[in-house]
Amino acid sequence: MTPDCPSPESPSTRNGRPSTYTPSVRLDGPAGPTEGPPAWGTADRLADAVRTSAHRVMVRTPYGPVAGELVLRWGVQVDARPLRADSDGPDDDAVAAYVAKYVTKGAGETGAGTDYRLTTWDDIESARVTDHVRALMRTAWRLGGIPEYAPLHLRTWAHTLGYRGHILTKSRAYSTTYAALRAERSRHMGHADLPAAVTERQWRYIGSGHTCGAALMAAGIADDLEVSRRLGA
Repeated sequence: MTPDCPSPESPSTRNGRPSTYTPSVRLDGPAGPTEGPPAWGTADRLADAVRTSAHRVMVRTPYGPVAGELVLRWGVQVDARPLRADSDGPDDDAVAAYVAKYVTKGAGETGAGTDYRLTTWDDIESARVTDHVRALMRTAWRLGGIPEYAPLHLRTWAHTLGYRGHILTKSRAYSTTYAALRAERSRHMGHADLPAAVTERQWRYIGSGHTCGAALMAAGIADDLEVSRRLGA
């Protein structure tokens, strides 16, 4: 029996801190997702297992000369409820709507930072964010300068308060894979049925700015504006 779950989801709370959620846990039969759980694998027992695991599971970080060893645990708020497709209670559509609410929001909308990267300390000071979010950005920047945290690239992701993960992940056996979904989408759109189609995977920089004709038009407009300014003066 394998419990599979899509996790963690890391939207941001109102105070700007990334929070991790496990929206769905499922108990499969011995053959995997195609087989239902055994008779003893009830929703109540699975919910009890989730609560117990949340209180017991912990991960110790590697020791570092600055931070020492940290202990990571789930929070104290655990709300395990069965999802019901054809009866009273939360259903799968409710979970999908909950996840979609965060997936479709940008960093600026959730108050979790900015939609552009910060490259200097001054960028943090000039960012249009709350004082609380700015303090979290400063913390990410300072921690990013500690050698033992270098692999986390916290300064690169200071604009999202140091969080660089995908909004949603899942175990391989839960349902399907993103690769399979991309392949099915491509087949549905007809790409796989066009053997003569050419897919360009090599991109190169050619140039930027106006074309020759557009450059002449822009220069003419600039001259007109300069004449208007002189006449107005």
